[in-house]
Amino acid sequence: MRQLSELDASFLYLESANAPMHIGSIYLFDASERDTPLAFSTFVAYLRSRLHVVPVFRQRLKEIPLRLGRPYWIDDPDFSIERHLAYVSLGESSREASLMTLASRILEEPLKRDRPLWHITFVDGFRLGDEKEGKAGFALIVKLHHAAIDAFSGEEIMGKLLEYTPEPQLISSPRPWQPRPEPSEGRVMIRAGANILRTPWRLASLAVDAAEATTRGLIQKQLRKIPRPFPLFSTPHSPFNQQITANRQIVSAKVELSRLKAIKAALGDVTLNDVVLGLCAETLRRYLGEQGADAGQSLIAMTPISVRSSTLRRTTGNQMSAMLLDLATNEPDPARRIRRIHWNAVASEPYREAIAADRLTELLPSSMLALSARLYSELQIAQRYRPAFNLPITNVPGPQIPLYLQGAKLAQQYNAAPLFDSMGLVIVAVSYQGNLTLNFTICPDVVPQGDSLRNHACDSLAAIEGAAGELDPEEMHIPLTETRSQSLAYTAMGLLESGLKRLVGRFRR
Repeated sequence: MRQLSELDASFLYLESANAPMHIGSIYLFDASERDTPLAFSTFVAYLRSRLHVVPVFRQRLKEIPLRLGRPYWIDDPDFSIERHLAYVSLGESSREASLMTLASRILEEPLKRDRPLWHITFVDGFRLGDEKEGKAGFALIVKLHHAAIDAFSGEEIMGKLLEYTPEPQLISSPRPWQPRPEPSEGRVMIRAGANILRTPWRLASLAVDAAEATTRGLIQKQLRKIPRPFPLFSTPHSPFNQQITANRQIVSAKVELSRLKAIKAALGDVTLNDVVLGLCAETLRRYLGEQGADAGQSLIAMTPISVRSSTLRRTTGNQMSAMLLDLATNEPDPARRIRRIHWNAVASEPYREAIAADRLTELLPSSMLALSARLYSELQIAQRYRPAFNLPITNVPGPQIPLYLQGAKLAQQYNAAPLFDSMGLVIVAVSYQGNLTLNFTICPDVVPQGDSLRNHACDSLAAIEGAAGELDPEEMHIPLTETRSQSLAYTAMGLLESGLKRLVGRFRR
């Protein structure tokens, strides 16, 4: 029995009929090298033999009565893999457009809470490439609840479920599995009560963190030359920040990683992630221009950052931090914009919240958190006040070597992220085998003509390449000096903070 973290539980409380909080993926497999098509029964046997790799696949939620605490993951005594699988044959509609339409409809449906929070649809009869000469294949449409994984751990899970050799591996018998007995209501209530009794100690710990944060703020004020970040909830409204409906659309654009790396080399001291964010920013700027929206104020993105340690054995759950980042969409030159994004990322990093959100949410009853999430949507608070950010953008590094499933090569993958009230667009960038795919999950009732994002992405990449080639080398070096000097200032601040943390540590002991 393992309790959900505050962040994991928040994705349960935010879920509604119009906002299912699961992460979606569409995997396209090339089965042309197989002697026979992969049968659905073979896939079921294959998946059954690998369930032990991901324990959460056989765990369901155990709610605490009266919502006095966060739910627990417990073994599902009634687990049946058949309840989590579906079979669809595309028949004559075997093209990618039909597959994406099907995937959009499937991803609109929330996962059922009375069983483990995942589902896979096996799509038969899919053909990759040209309609006449397309290669025989199949597809998987996967849904995993955000309470169980984040985008980074989702990639790790699929890497464990798939194979690294083109030769079909022998499907072994499933490992014996005996579910642990379901905990009684009394045991759950006792544990919930113990957590409540520990709240005063959490308040004391929070007070220490607040003192630490206050001192850090005094240190930061001494660095007058460092510009302060934009105030929270000063983000401009955009067409993306409206009340959403249940409708979903997935639009994707694929670009070569080599082109992005060439831009990085041409611009100097920037990261590949800066280039990806710059590509997203130029795409959004072009789309807003096409829609006649005001681009006078820069868009603000929330960029999740994985804090998952390579030494951790737990691959599920959400282990993320986040940063609000100015995308500099009010800068007309796409090459200069990437350098500004780089500087904004460096300038914003020291201003991440000193007290993490989960330290605050653990002080509140789960019923209050759930009520707050419902009121946020039902009272349309997002429409009454400026949003904290305009959209989330996640960049997930994927494997650069091919993956297989029983001799069928993974040819392409698309990813979808959950939308919630006031956020009608989410971008997830995932790299695989030398390519990067920009995945736009949109609510078409909020983001009309979403298909144009694909063309805007391709045009944006060409525009960035042209602008990077024309950027004056002397001009490129000016921000570098500023960045290095600021880095020295941040290093000095870091040394002061580390000394402060040691003092705080002694106080806690």
